[in-house]
This record gives sequence, structure tokens and C-alpha cells, in this order.
Amino acid sequence: MDLNLLVSLDVLLAERNVTKAAARLGLSQPALSAQLNRLRDLFEDPLLVPAHRGMIPTAKAIELLGPLRASLDQLRSTLQSHDSFVPRTAGLTVALACTDYVEATVVTPLILALREQAPKVRLAVHRLNPTRLAGQLADGDVDLAIATPDPSQPNLRTRHLFDETYVLIGRDGHPRIRDGETPEGFAGLEQVMVSPSGGSFLTSVDALLEALGFQRKVVASAASFLVIPGIVATSDLVALAPRRLLQTRLPPLDVVEVAWLSEQFEVAMLWHERCHQHQGHRWIRDLVHNLTAH
Repeated sequence: MDLNLLVSLDVLLAERNVTKAAARLGLSQPALSAQLNRLRDLFEDPLLVPAHRGMIPTAKAIELLGPLRASLDQLRSTLQSHDSFVPRTAGLTVALACTDYVEATVVTPLILALREQAPKVRLAVHRLNPTRLAGQLADGDVDLAIATPDPSQPNLRTRHLFDETYVLIGRDGHPRIRDGETPEGFAGLEQVMVSPSGGSFLTSVDALLEALGFQRKVVASAASFLVIPGIVATSDLVALAPRRLLQTRLPPLDVVEVAWLSEQFEVAMLWHERCHQHQGHRWIRDLVHNLTAH
């Protein structure tokens, strides 16, 4: 079906005069009359019948008028939203996948910024599943991810946000936390670490220590960085934590720089080609980038 016919019908029902409707549409009167005949065949109804002045709509045409205009308005809105995005008034739902660490350090400020700048934009946060992420982005289950890029997924678009480094944290007044300033002293501290996949007691930090001739004392592994501050704040355990986590609300902690540890990880945005040109999604990505550029 030619959607232009519906636009012509909308104008015909508004003007109720073929000559006036043709002028408004930029068509000749014969061309619009031909379209009206096609519409009559399509709906199996005269739609407009001659009257004393101009034409009047049939009962069928009056029945079509409301749904027709609502559909055309929605179509126009869809096409316009593709070309332009006004944050203050635009409605959009974005599905974002991330870890709980990113949720605390990036997504929380993002939600607050959205409430201020784009109050009709909704954010649906999903737990990051690295093994399924590429499929989720392609299928539309997830629109945007904030994570460490996977070199094996070059088909995804990426934008670098920041490189995260670690600091050593312990309870306020921890008597030995400064031992962590050297590899030997660090290895001698009882520690809790994070194993995102669960159950592991080894990371690349342990490989570095082993190369230096040390082995650290890991007494517990947690599944989330968010529980680590609470654990070390109420014990003599220490832990390595991402630096940006310190920008969130935490209990009083001692923080030590670990200059000998070069361990870091990249945090970036990842998205599929299907979202690349959408103005609303581009605006969201720019907002995330601006919020993390410090």
C-alpha cells in the first residue's frame, strides 16, 4: 500500500474539497481525484460524497478519521525522532548492561544526569554477561554496554571511557596497611579479593607476585567489588579496589597507593551498528563520555 494515499485521505477529510486538498498537497486536481478513487477501492466505500458545498465524509470515513490521524502522527514522530533528538522532551528507553562496579561509579551519576537533562528517558540496567553480550546487542535485548572491550568481538563499536587502576584499602587506622607499598609487604597482608565469575582465588596480580617470588594471603573471594569496603572496614583484611569506587559513598577507610602494581583495565562503551546512527542513543553515549571524562 502507498502510504501517500493515507496522507491524501487525511487532507481530503480535513478540507472536504478536492481542489483545496490538491493545492495543499501540491498535486493537480486530476491526480488527487485518481488517488481518491484508489482509496475508495481500498476501503470499499465512497469516503467522500458530493454535498451542497464541497463534500461530506461517509460514516466509514468518520470512523477512519481518528485512527488515521493518530497513525500518521506516530509515523511522523518516529521519522522526526530519527533525525533529531530533543533531550528535554524526547521519550526513550535504553537498555544498558554493566557490572555492579560500573553501576555504582558510572550509571548512578548517569541516572541523576538524565533526570535533570532528559526526564522522559528511562534506563533499564541489565547485569553484564560477557559470553552473551554480542548476541544481546545484535538482537536488541541490550542497546549499550559499559565494560572492558573484548578483542574477539571486532564487530561491535567501542568508545574508550577511561583506564581504571587499583588502590589498596583497609579499615580506618589499619596498623599494617602501608606494608602494601612494597610487593613483599603486600604479600604478607591477609586479603579479600574479587572473583566476578565466582570461586577463584587467583588473578593476574598473583602471577605478578609469583614472578617476583611472593605469594599473597587471600582468605576470601567475593563476587562483587561493592561488598569489599564493608568487609575491610570491619576487619583487619585489606583489598585491592578500583580507584573510582572511592568516589562513591564508603565507610571510613585507609587508602594506600600501590606504585609497584601496574595492573589496570580499560572501561569502554560497546554497541551494535543498529544503534549507531540513532540520535537519542548517540546523545546518551556522549553524555556517558562527558560524565566519565575526569
